[in-house]
Amino acid sequence: MEEYRNQNEPWDPSIYGTGRTQPPKNHGGLIAVLLVVVIFLGGLVSVLGILNVKLFKELNHQPKENPASLYVVEGGEVPLLETAPEEIPVETAETAATPALELRPSPDSVPNVAQEGGMSLQQIYADNIVSVVSISCTFPGGSATGTGVILSEEGYIVTNCHVVDNALSISIELTDGRGFAATLIGADAVSDLAVLHIEAEDLCAATFGDSGSLQVGDSVAAIGDPLGTSLRGTFTDGIVSAINRDVTIGGRTMTLIQTNAALNTGNSGGPLLNCYGQVVGINTMKIGNFVDSAGVEGIGFAIPSSTVKVIVDQLIEQGYVSGRPTLGIKGESVSIFYQRYYMMPSGIFITELDPASDAARKGIQTDDILSAINGIRITSMDDLNTVLYGCQVGETVEVVIYRSGRQYLVDLTLSESKG
Repeated sequence: MEEYRNQNEPWDPSIYGTGRTQPPKNHGGLIAVLLVVVIFLGGLVSVLGILNVKLFKELNHQPKENPASLYVVEGGEVPLLETAPEEIPVETAETAATPALELRPSPDSVPNVAQEGGMSLQQIYADNIVSVVSISCTFPGGSATGTGVILSEEGYIVTNCHVVDNALSISIELTDGRGFAATLIGADAVSDLAVLHIEAEDLCAATFGDSGSLQVGDSVAAIGDPLGTSLRGTFTDGIVSAINRDVTIGGRTMTLIQTNAALNTGNSGGPLLNCYGQVVGINTMKIGNFVDSAGVEGIGFAIPSSTVKVIVDQLIEQGYVSGRPTLGIKGESVSIFYQRYYMMPSGIFITELDPASDAARKGIQTDDILSAINGIRITSMDDLNTVLYGCQVGETVEVVIYRSGRQYLVDLTLSESKG
């Protein structure tokens, strides 16, 4: 306390280094003046803006000068007319008549002939719609729809394999409204074709033509159920955009007909028709189904009828296509949950095993996990089929099998798939 009293006052002029020796000046007055100036300038700008707007309005409302007074000749200005010309009446919102849409008589519908010597589009549709059927399938995880074509009066129907693959039940609806349960006769994933059969009478079989006669630019049409049965029997037309187009999907290469006829989900399995009303292809896909191509239109594909004949004849006769290799196993992918929780490798969890296969003879069992074939990692049945598409019946492959925490290498001989 005593030490505090002996300290010098901060304003003592005898002490050096204490800073300012005069109290700080008060700048409040200067700040107030600046604020007044700013307010004055702001008001001035506002007043000038208002005056400018009023002046602009007055100028716009002034009557325009007569254009005749602007022309000058040698003697001076051209005199104004003594009598003003008759004014042309201008329609206003009050005087103008309310516009109305006028419908004029249209000519009667005429046959639309696709090519010289061919049938009209109307006739093509009328002749073939009775041979097109709607297909509905139920699966463990839901349902799906597609289209089919009647092959014969005996009740055989062709469609895409991917429409009916692994279906629990298949039903067919004819154009006359009759419905039937269908039996799967055979399916071939490589060609994406399948044959069904129904017990029905009075069926109208489609007429098939030779796809080998097609040329780029030929007129074609398609019938199907795009986006489901609510739009069943939709008819679209276009041209052949390309022939013998090799398209690779799921590891297999298919030689297809390319068309710009509109195809969508649900058209699968329906007919592609030439200008003579003959089925020259079975619609199978559009490019957006297997390529990340949002917005792509007018690129669809159909299986040529020449391929359809070879596959369908074998499916009807023997239920499968000769020469397709198989390991004799079926399964499902090991989920990420099981991989992490049970410390399992990725691969195919085997659920079915053909007892006549070499895999069964070599001791492979259900609940085993197939994780690789010929050094290629396998995580799904699609991966397995992709490898098998490049193999031949009788060829030996090396597979990696996981069981109870151990891995085994097994050499297996491929057998012929019976469907």
